[in-house]
Amino acid sequence: MNLLFKKIIFYAAILLAGIFAPIVFPAYTFQLAVLWMMILFALTWDILGGQMGYNSLGNILFFGAGMYICTVVQIGMYYDVAEYTAHFGAVKIDFTPYQYFTGISAGLVIAAFACAIIAVIFGWIVFGLRGPYFAIGTLGVAIAAGELVGAWDYVGGGGGISLPNYPGGPGDREMFFYMLCFISAVCTFIFLKWLYSTRFQLALNAIRDDEEKAEAMGIHTNRYKTIAWSFAAFFLGISGGIFGNMTGFIEPLEVAFPTVTFGIFMVLMVLLGGKGTLWGPVIGAIIFHVIKEITWTYLLGWQWVALGALIIINVVYFQQGIMGWAQEKWPELFGITVDEVVASAEEKAFIKYVPVFIRFSIFGFSEVVVGCKNLSPLNESIVNKIMFGFIK
Repeated sequence: MNLLFKKIIFYAAILLAGIFAPIVFPAYTFQLAVLWMMILFALTWDILGGQMGYNSLGNILFFGAGMYICTVVQIGMYYDVAEYTAHFGAVKIDFTPYQYFTGISAGLVIAAFACAIIAVIFGWIVFGLRGPYFAIGTLGVAIAAGELVGAWDYVGGGGGISLPNYPGGPGDREMFFYMLCFISAVCTFIFLKWLYSTRFQLALNAIRDDEEKAEAMGIHTNRYKTIAWSFAAFFLGISGGIFGNMTGFIEPLEVAFPTVTFGIFMVLMVLLGGKGTLWGPVIGAIIFHVIKEITWTYLLGWQWVALGALIIINVVYFQQGIMGWAQEKWPELFGITVDEVVASAEEKAFIKYVPVFIRFSIFGFSEVVVGCKNLSPLNESIVNKIMFGFIK
């Protein structure tokens, strides 16, 4: 059985499991839908935090913006938004099935592109910051967005908005939004799998490893950073529009811009699964969501203590995340081979071999991890040529 056939079977099994999960476990349809949403959160956060080395605490901005933009479009297509929100949800308008589905479709599309544009605008501002200053800056933007929306009466202010009723039964409603979450997460994964097979990922990794050196080699770092954030914002905008309709009611602080819950969960899931990998965020999201649901159900009152213990275990025993730990322990399972770069004669007095772990893919070099210390300038230049030589 060749590798391609195994991959086809593996991905087909995941798709079938995702499709039939709400049928096999109908009582947990909502929780399963949220699981796919968590996977999308983790995948999009890793674009910056894992692949590019910019740890954002404000990605929840696009989730909330997408939620409100989608809602305003849905309502505004067939009703006056200001009049609708003036009653704080006391007046419910019955939308026809055509109005509902055309409204939510248009809302999701507009929310996705609008959030991408917002990311471009804010990217030119916050990407002047680095390290913890970038994290704090993005967090501040997200918090400010929630406060501003809470003071904007046109979108309901702090009172929130009740969304149009789904034109169908409860069972149909749950299945509809589950499939939206499932399709969104799968599309995000497929897009990122393709993106990480291109030179775009190499550019992001170069920024992560040494941004000044990447700039010196002609990589337009600000352009790549802004585009990467806009990709994350695009999918987060869609997820926000879906989640708002799924809950049926949105308000700025606890639902749309929950920085202390979803905003932090994004980071924790990626750290648990492994930064800078495609499957790490997926694995981390699944494990985190299962533990969260169990602790929120059976350890109510102690759930934050349990999550804190999970973080401690992750930091102490799995600093590279589950995927990073697995790759280090069983590199051959992930296509990682060990190559040896022999030093020149004048360098042999300092170091005989420079071990370098090179990950191969069918598209060429995708990542290089240096496994040595005390590199001389010549050997360091060799490694840098390997790392950056494929980026034009």
